[in-house]
Amino acid sequence: MNNTLEIKIQDLKNLNKEEYLLVDIREEAAFAHGFIPNAVNIPLSRLREKPELLPKEKKIILYCAKGILSYEAAEELEEKGYDVAHLAGGYGAWLLDSFSTEERYPEIEKSIRKKFHKTIFSRFTKAINEYELVKEGDKIAVCISGGKDSMLMAKLFQELQKHRKVNFDVIFLVMDPGYNETNRKVIEENARLLNIPITIFETNIFETVYEIEKSPCYLCARMRRGYLYSKAKELGCNKIALGHHYDDVIETILMGMLYGAQIQTMMPKLHSTNFEGMELIRPMYLIREDDIKHWRDYNDLHFIQCACRFTDTCTTCREDGSTGSKRMEIKGLIKELKEINPFIEGNIFKSVENVNLSTVIAYKENGIKHHFLENYDTAERTEENG
Repeated sequence: MNNTLEIKIQDLKNLNKEEYLLVDIREEAAFAHGFIPNAVNIPLSRLREKPELLPKEKKIILYCAKGILSYEAAEELEEKGYDVAHLAGGYGAWLLDSFSTEERYPEIEKSIRKKFHKTIFSRFTKAINEYELVKEGDKIAVCISGGKDSMLMAKLFQELQKHRKVNFDVIFLVMDPGYNETNRKVIEENARLLNIPITIFETNIFETVYEIEKSPCYLCARMRRGYLYSKAKELGCNKIALGHHYDDVIETILMGMLYGAQIQTMMPKLHSTNFEGMELIRPMYLIREDDIKHWRDYNDLHFIQCACRFTDTCTTCREDGSTGSKRMEIKGLIKELKEINPFIEGNIFKSVENVNLSTVIAYKENGIKHHFLENYDTAERTEENG
């Protein structure tokens, strides 16, 4: 490795910000989850297509997730005559360096009670009450992946326990599916910063699915779910809580229609079919992702986005095994539709609450398919609307 192309975090701090351009070469979705202050986002694919986007009068400093792709890109740009370097360790190294020993969690908790009470905490408690997610005597494994959603969920459960109307216990459960050292450390540091007493257990999921060519994301998601259920049950829990939010729900509805040819949604709670007596709950169900981001940025918090071993720019590790590109495509579609109709998101969400079976060709119930012709001749005759 050419060390002249490498710059370390401490050296970056000593540079005059006016003299260099910091470029994040990760995909847009990764950049949206968090970035180094003052960085601009030019994904690697675009950078290779149009290197002229970069000024030659300034030093260019590139970074990616781990400092691997950025080094290769720096070599390519150097050959084109650019004064360029890459950040050693990438965004992960910067994340670790950003943690301080300052005790900040009281102010972070206060922000949930005050500034974000209406947009976050109230919607959290509304989902719990509306869908009956927490009941007397529950012991809930709050599953933390290390991202913004699950970390906020953990803080919301802590806040709920201070004001609880029913008695319940929680365990803040972190499964290590084979994180690299940086991601593991970032999760531990954020837990310390947020005052979340985590319980970590190791698995070898990433190793198991690494060589799988067909649907590795789906298999990985299924395995992670199984390990979480198993560990939670071992710890005496009867529920696991996942951090899916409102935007995940509406994206899943559209993805099911456009890619799966089916109408279904991400349910607020489910009984486990493989672990008797266990339930899955989603208490972030009514919380908007933009509000989660606002809470994160307001408190200057930085979380891992995705620890997937297949790619540094993975944007989702969802239970349906969907790829980041599909989910980002749906996000973009919803954004475009919202420009035409500002109520589009709410309408998508409500569409699965207002299903009229008398106007549906066929549907499944408990795995059995039913067709409208089954009762067509015996059903009460009604005039077609429209």
